[in-house]
Amino acid sequence: MSTTQRFVLWIAILGSFVAFLDGTIVNVALPAISDELGGGLRTQQWVVDAYLITLGALILVAGSVSDAYGRVLVLRIGLIGFGVASLAIAAAPTAEFLIVARAVQGAAGAFLVPSSLALITSNFSGGAQGRAIGIWTAMTTSAMIVGPLIGGLLVDLASWRLAFLINVFPIGATLVLLARGGFRDTRQPDASIDWLGAALCTLGLGGMVYALIEQPHLGWSSPAIWVPLLLGAVLFALFILRQRRVRSPILPLDLFRVRNFSAGNIATTFIYGALALNGMVVVVYLQEGAGLSATLAGLASLPTTILLILFSSRVGTLSGRWGPRLFMTVGPITMGAGALLLLTVSTDFSYWWQVLPSMVVLGAGLALTVAPLTSAILGSIGPERSGIASAVNNAVARVAGLIAIALLATIVGGALDLDGFHRAAIVTAALMIAGGITSFLGIRNPETAADTPPA
Repeated sequence: MSTTQRFVLWIAILGSFVAFLDGTIVNVALPAISDELGGGLRTQQWVVDAYLITLGALILVAGSVSDAYGRVLVLRIGLIGFGVASLAIAAAPTAEFLIVARAVQGAAGAFLVPSSLALITSNFSGGAQGRAIGIWTAMTTSAMIVGPLIGGLLVDLASWRLAFLINVFPIGATLVLLARGGFRDTRQPDASIDWLGAALCTLGLGGMVYALIEQPHLGWSSPAIWVPLLLGAVLFALFILRQRRVRSPILPLDLFRVRNFSAGNIATTFIYGALALNGMVVVVYLQEGAGLSATLAGLASLPTTILLILFSSRVGTLSGRWGPRLFMTVGPITMGAGALLLLTVSTDFSYWWQVLPSMVVLGAGLALTVAPLTSAILGSIGPERSGIASAVNNAVARVAGLIAIALLATIVGGALDLDGFHRAAIVTAALMIAGGITSFLGIRNPETAADTPPA
């Protein structure tokens, strides 16, 4: 890498690190949040999904803004907004205030990851791009170690509120690098942003998610369920129709005519829906069902994270050389097998024999999947549209997680007891395997993949 490329890579890593860090902290803190502010499983679902609703909808706008007005500007806006929202979350007096602050944080987070990945794809190519994405994956995923460790300790020894304040440090470091780097954005003078489309997307997703979360408590016959569900579906359908006609769509449907982009995003739906479901269920059950502390529950997935960090860069390089199809097929199916190992969890709980094997197998599959998946999707689209391509893929991943969490009460049968935990493991495995099959049938290796020299 050149000096500029290294600088770009570190900015991309730190910018995305914030969003990844917050995600791991939230899962660890959920039981403590519901204990203090009330609401049980419903509050836990809304704390996660309020963030994902605005993130999933506005990440598309952020991608368009990134391409139109510059990656650095968008990244700076996201960092500042994320920091302010984190302070509000730490000071939240009620569950309702916390949920609103999480929605604001999701809106700010929408500006982080797409701009970070777009910086990489516009400054790297070929095998070097695969390796850079692998390094980005490994380094940002280190948040999965730092988050549960620091967040769990703060939850156990002080307060869950303090856990959200650690976002300030990577935000500050990234803003300093952006200020000292002297980067200049390339802007399109005739750019326009489809804010109406963004509103339709946000309200549509919000209505449907509200119905899915509240349905187990009110029932499908309640107008408070079927009205927002129907209205949300109509608004989201209008959003899709609008994207076919508006001059500057935030969701360019023509991207999906590219085979690897469309197949990769279908696989993303299955894989990241499963990851969101598994991530929340395991951490919450280990605290509420198995009786572990927040720190130990957060560190339960440490083997998965370590394997991802150790091997993502190498797998990214191999994917750039051999093509992503094999990795995207074997990786999710391996993760599905790891999820099924959680069926060994019983009332006579043992982390070492019942959870650890699953975490190891999940980690191996995740390391095989993440970098090739990202490379396959972004590599199929030209660098001039890398911002919106990254945003669409991230939106798909977040909306998949949004729906999975919204369906949590239905999946586990209303309570996250041992039987519910087993049901969630089966659904996770089914989604992972579906992602692997989709990749095998839909992904095609680029013709030049075998000829690209390793970075």
